[in-house]
Amino acid sequence: MPLHAITEVYGEAGLRERFLLEVNAFPPDEQAQLADALELAGKLHAEDRRVREPYMNHLLRVAIRIIKYYGIRDVDVLTAALLHDAVEDHPAELGLLATGTHQELTESAIGELARRFNPKVAELVRSVTNPEYDPDRDRHEQYREHVEASLDRDPWARVIKVSDFTDNGVGVIHTTAEKAYSSATKYRPLVPKLRELVGRPDTPLSLAAKDHILDQLDLAEERFAAILDD
Repeated sequence: MPLHAITEVYGEAGLRERFLLEVNAFPPDEQAQLADALELAGKLHAEDRRVREPYMNHLLRVAIRIIKYYGIRDVDVLTAALLHDAVEDHPAELGLLATGTHQELTESAIGELARRFNPKVAELVRSVTNPEYDPDRDRHEQYREHVEASLDRDPWARVIKVSDFTDNGVGVIHTTAEKAYSSATKYRPLVPKLRELVGRPDTPLSLAAKDHILDQLDLAEERFAAILDD
């Protein structure tokens, strides 16, 4: 059953069950790490929502997609997938700082991920964490510049970002009309760059996974066009 269909029918509980089924064969220590990441994500995002659903649904779909459709079983990549928005959305809570500059809060949060998990997890999350934007420049343009630069240098971060992008892009039909329009505007210009990054030899995905992702990017672009060009 497609992940958004699981969401519609069974909600967060169904996604959690599906995630646990996917990692059931992992070694006990890896299952423990993922359980820790899932618990931390649940605490940080407990009050967060994505328009019509709990934010945890998005994080679970991103992680499940990486296992099920990309064939990736690297526990650190999956840990980072579950926590990919933690630093961006909750740096103070994660880094245990009451106050500080954006940079101080970010570095403290990333340091906490390195302490609690390991430096690889922390750096993967750093790569997919948006920087503080210049208020005098277009936010979408800055977002695309950051994504292109960070994914250019970090092949494993591409795996997380394309799953995140698929959830937002292909899943654009599972939200309100207003949110769909803003998401299409933000994400559509990034599709050609993601195609190029996915196709690179150093992107750590099988040919089958790359083909699947490219098909999903085509579908996302079709949906963006239907929203923006109609």
